[in-house]
Amino acid sequence: MSSRRPALRPAVRRLLCAAALLALAWPLQARELVDVRLIAFNDLHGHLEPGENSIPVPAPHDPAQLVSLRTGGVAHLAGAVRRLRAEQPVSMLVSSGDLVGASPLASALFRDEPTIEVMNALGLDLNAAGNHEFDHGVAELRRLIAGGCATEPRGVAASCASAARLYEGARFPFIAANIEDGASGAPLLPPFVVREVGGVRVGFIGVATRSTPGIVMPAGIRGWRFTAEAPALNRYARQLRAEGVNAIVAVVHEGGDADGGFDDCVNPRGPIFDIVRALDPAIDVVLSAHTHRAYNCRIDGRVVIQGASFGRLLSVIDLRIDRAAGTVAREHTRARNVPVANGLGADAALDEAWPPHPADKEIAAIVEHYRNRVAPLADRPVGRIASTFERLPAELGDSPAGRLIADAQLEATRANGAQIAFTNTGGIRSNLRPRTPDGAVTYGDVFTMQPFGNTLATSTFSGAQLKALLESQWRGTPARPHFLQPSSTLTYTWRDDAPAGARVVEESIMIDGRPWQRDASYRITVNSYLAAGGDRFRLFVDGREAVGGPLDVDALAEYLQRRSAQRPLAVDPQPRITRREAQGAAAPVR
Repeated sequence: MSSRRPALRPAVRRLLCAAALLALAWPLQARELVDVRLIAFNDLHGHLEPGENSIPVPAPHDPAQLVSLRTGGVAHLAGAVRRLRAEQPVSMLVSSGDLVGASPLASALFRDEPTIEVMNALGLDLNAAGNHEFDHGVAELRRLIAGGCATEPRGVAASCASAARLYEGARFPFIAANIEDGASGAPLLPPFVVREVGGVRVGFIGVATRSTPGIVMPAGIRGWRFTAEAPALNRYARQLRAEGVNAIVAVVHEGGDADGGFDDCVNPRGPIFDIVRALDPAIDVVLSAHTHRAYNCRIDGRVVIQGASFGRLLSVIDLRIDRAAGTVAREHTRARNVPVANGLGADAALDEAWPPHPADKEIAAIVEHYRNRVAPLADRPVGRIASTFERLPAELGDSPAGRLIADAQLEATRANGAQIAFTNTGGIRSNLRPRTPDGAVTYGDVFTMQPFGNTLATSTFSGAQLKALLESQWRGTPARPHFLQPSSTLTYTWRDDAPAGARVVEESIMIDGRPWQRDASYRITVNSYLAAGGDRFRLFVDGREAVGGPLDVDALAEYLQRRSAQRPLAVDPQPRITRREAQGAAAPVR
């Protein structure tokens, strides 16, 4: 019998070949990957102009040393976004909150409408609400989103100052999943948005820091509840996954810190990392914010990234989404922080290492319009200083900048009986630097340092209340200090080994050179934010016989003008808060 197999008919052969080809093609179809790019920034705070903003980068000729690379300015940011979009057209541009608020004069003088106008032109896809979106309350935020000229006065601030003399509002959504009506539970803003790009669906869930009620004017958010971030994110992540959304991005206005450079993640720490560890696995990427730090981390297989602040960095996340599986192929996710180099440092070596991004002409024209409108006020000299007045973190005691502002507020309210003034560290938004050649500072410089437009208020407190206020500066477990910045008329020492409520050494408290007395009455000046119990200093609400004063920024401008009439004002180097070590020696907090 022959061993040859019978020949297959041609039709059968063609059928088998087709089946083999389909079998080979199936794994490729099942693994079809769609590339999607996320371009994110956070905490812009209306920084339309580059200013003096920079990022530390390795020196071109000595990478072990760090040098300052000039970065920022929304026209240059737009140029960087254009390049990143050209590399990957399937992309989305996201702001992680504090888009507005605590802004320099070019935006703040016009109620931050210029920043929204710029973002419309830039094609921003969404903004997650941060705490500073609530600086002027829910009603003003709603107007900023919806459009229309403001009708409520706010100092010298103007509205509808665009070239067209109108304000159309935001052409992008503001989102927040954890802000709800205290009575009904209804959300203030849409909790999420879903975008379909490249044939896949990407969902973005926003949350604001739950600490917002303690760091904005209480009256502006009365009746609204800010809930914990992780449960809100998880609730909507499960909903989006059930609805077939392929990739889920948490846009979180909360942050942390990490050591290393702007693209590193050494020793990550802070609230955002606690939130991330509590997130549902369905969430693929976490865009963070709030702390103005730069890091690029992987936590539990997810990218967790933040890009500093003021438009100095763009965070770029490249995703690959498995169309057949309907999920992100996380092993392919790539993330980096990109400096928005602007070339203003006039350093050829730095420009070669970090090529500047050309300014976008349309965005530059918008900024120039508002710059020209604000110039007469912003460029007005208000005084001269001998050196930089630096700010410091709240746990490090009183700073040169804090001493300057508190002294200015005290002097502005002496006629109201003020004996002491305090300011809060969070209200000091920048250092005050002298301009060349004569050390001049302008109203714009002063406004950038104090941009909130708070008025001053002077009230009466007992000595016991003053002591309780000082003790309330220690918070948390373990307790960490969050120091108010005092005027020169108040000095005291605290003990690092003392129990809560007894850290301030009573016999060390001196007021105008005289010992503190528990039963005495003292007139204390603070800004209207603190007077309303802001920054968790709720005891300021208990003041009596309140008398209003000028705007904080005007008080500072007038103080500088008076105190530098003869010579540039020098920094007061003497700390007003000292720490007594456990062994008994006293030392500045730092």
